[in-house]
Amino acid sequence: MNWFLRLMIIGCLCWNVSPLSAAGPDAAELKASRDKAINFLKNSQNEDGTWTFSEAAGISALVTSALIESGVPLSDPTVDKALKKLVSFCQEDGRICSARSQHSGYETAVALMALQDANQSGKYTPQIKKAEQFLRSLQFDESKDVKPSDLEYGGAGYGPDGGRPDLSNTVFMIEALKAAGAKADDPDIQKALTFVSRCQNLESEFNTSPAAAKVNDGGFYYNVSAGGASPSGKNQDGGLRSYGSMTYAGLKSMIYAGLTPKDPRVKAALDWIQKNYTVENNPGMGDNGLYYYYQLFAKALDTAELKQVKDSTGQEHDWRKELASHLLKIQQENGSWVNSKSNRWFEGDPNLVTAYSLLALKNCEPTPAAD
Repeated sequence: MNWFLRLMIIGCLCWNVSPLSAAGPDAAELKASRDKAINFLKNSQNEDGTWTFSEAAGISALVTSALIESGVPLSDPTVDKALKKLVSFCQEDGRICSARSQHSGYETAVALMALQDANQSGKYTPQIKKAEQFLRSLQFDESKDVKPSDLEYGGAGYGPDGGRPDLSNTVFMIEALKAAGAKADDPDIQKALTFVSRCQNLESEFNTSPAAAKVNDGGFYYNVSAGGASPSGKNQDGGLRSYGSMTYAGLKSMIYAGLTPKDPRVKAALDWIQKNYTVENNPGMGDNGLYYYYQLFAKALDTAELKQVKDSTGQEHDWRKELASHLLKIQQENGSWVNSKSNRWFEGDPNLVTAYSLLALKNCEPTPAAD
């Protein structure tokens, strides 16, 4: 029995699992879908090794990770060309993006993860180490005269040139640092946990921000600082509404930072997920950011080592099977996915959305029955 499940049973949390049963989609159907998607991405690659447009380091990095994690070998010409292009984006200060990028933090984080996926022989270790240090330099902390009491503390934003932190970029930073070898007790991950905790609608010793008690449902939103922001909107009291993608991002990050189901922040997030479980939409956001949601949904639940989720009606869900079945049903004939209902956050781009879908399916692979 895995450690997360064991702690949940010991702590008597209201989360239902079936540890003895296998979970997930049919392996043959999953492989056929992934093969179609891989073929689409191989055919949509630009001559210079990028996808979508030549300066899109972030999209290209996500596609590269999706291909590698879907089993495409490093020797494959598509992957080889993509990796060479990502290395060409590496700059002296460690960032991995075009010189004109306004999203250097996000792009460096996803590029670091792609290079780490390909770093079987240590070939990309120098680039990864420099990118890691660049990402650490972006954090809002004492190095920027930001105090632990400040709502920005521990967060990360799109880049080093001002702006404000947000949960999405902070989550990318945490995952990139973890990919580079950082442990749960890493000081920068613990600082990031401070920011993550304050983006949760949960009043506690870890969150005394002005918005903490206004919704108080345990979900997460985009940003607590600079007056706060949530694409899901505000309630009548000015509280920032929780939504799906950020709640799964928050759960994943808390686990990376070493929290267990005994922690009230984790329990509250799991309760929100239980009440809002769905593979049909991004709760609180509808079709906006839908495939970004799918990728986070799958990664968070896999990281939590959960096989089933019991929803608010008491129905149990094999989330791997349900998400994979849904994605297979809406896959395009050419093997791609695209958000035909909302282009928000570039989800009208089939390269980006197909990458998100493949990354989600990686975490939907069938799991054997537990011993």
